[in-house]
Amino acid sequence: MKKNIYLCNQNKNTMTTVDISTKFLGIDIPSPIISGSCGLTSKVENLLEMEKNGAGAVILKSLFEEQITFDIQKSTGFLSNFEYSESYDYISNHVEGFEIDKYLSLISNAKKALSIPVVASINCITYSNWIAYAKKLQEAGADAIEINFMVLPFSPDTSCEDIEHIFDDTILALRRSISIPIIVKVGKYFTDMSKFMHKLSWSGIKGLTLFNKNIDFDIDTEKESLKHTSILSNNTALYDTLRWTALLSGKIRCEVSASSGILTGDDVVKTLLAGAQTTQVVSALYGNGIEYIKTMNDYLKEWMSKKEYNTLDDFRGKLRVKESVNSNFTRIQFMKHYAEIE
Repeated sequence: MKKNIYLCNQNKNTMTTVDISTKFLGIDIPSPIISGSCGLTSKVENLLEMEKNGAGAVILKSLFEEQITFDIQKSTGFLSNFEYSESYDYISNHVEGFEIDKYLSLISNAKKALSIPVVASINCITYSNWIAYAKKLQEAGADAIEINFMVLPFSPDTSCEDIEHIFDDTILALRRSISIPIIVKVGKYFTDMSKFMHKLSWSGIKGLTLFNKNIDFDIDTEKESLKHTSILSNNTALYDTLRWTALLSGKIRCEVSASSGILTGDDVVKTLLAGAQTTQVVSALYGNGIEYIKTMNDYLKEWMSKKEYNTLDDFRGKLRVKESVNSNFTRIQFMKHYAEIE
């Protein structure tokens, strides 16, 4: 793949070569900026626009088993009663097959149209479908699969060990069933985040995405009902991403892809300084258009030129937490000399 090389005037007499190409799951890509999984990545024309504007890779909108189940329930209605079991089975199989085939066509068409990696994404609620869907996505030509894994430990009957078993069993089964790289996209709800992320990295996965975007709710006091908050990330979401990227990158056995709260080119630079291999953007594209990828890439190149960095590896991980735990990233309470942080 052609490297994304940029020549910039440092002064009137010199030119500096800036190369923002990198590797993603062992694949050469032109930029560390990846279009994350969202509605925008469900159409080939959008994917082509993303590649045109310099995206290093694209992660397709997730195939949600829960959404398929919801569509089946809408289509069958009262036919879910026992006496209509044959009709229910027929309609449910038809709906599921239609949704899966549509997703497989997206993968196939994207692979034909794009030269950058095409990553499929799935979110399942049953063990068997994690495997069945993943096999189909690999057969359709996906370069990798991102496992959109989010478990909220809301029940007092669910222990951290229970949740770990869900991850362990699913990843093991997937590794036995498919050969393409697996990326695990996780949320922040872990009591032993560092320990478990280290464990996951030794399970054979190739990448870890930090973090899932939560669906948040507010309360309408007039209607006395729940209401959705914005589906887009705000900049404050970046802080947890930076903290855990800095704490985990360079220590775990797989790549870290930073996600959530990355809205500007400067945010991209921050994630790379913290040690991210790649950076996933979604809300920035909804807010500014797909062409904003080029703006972010240009900012990264200009920043590197100003700092006299030729490649991403010249500064990637410069602010990650080293072996010593004496780091500002390990602090979450008041610091007397907070104003003196460098």
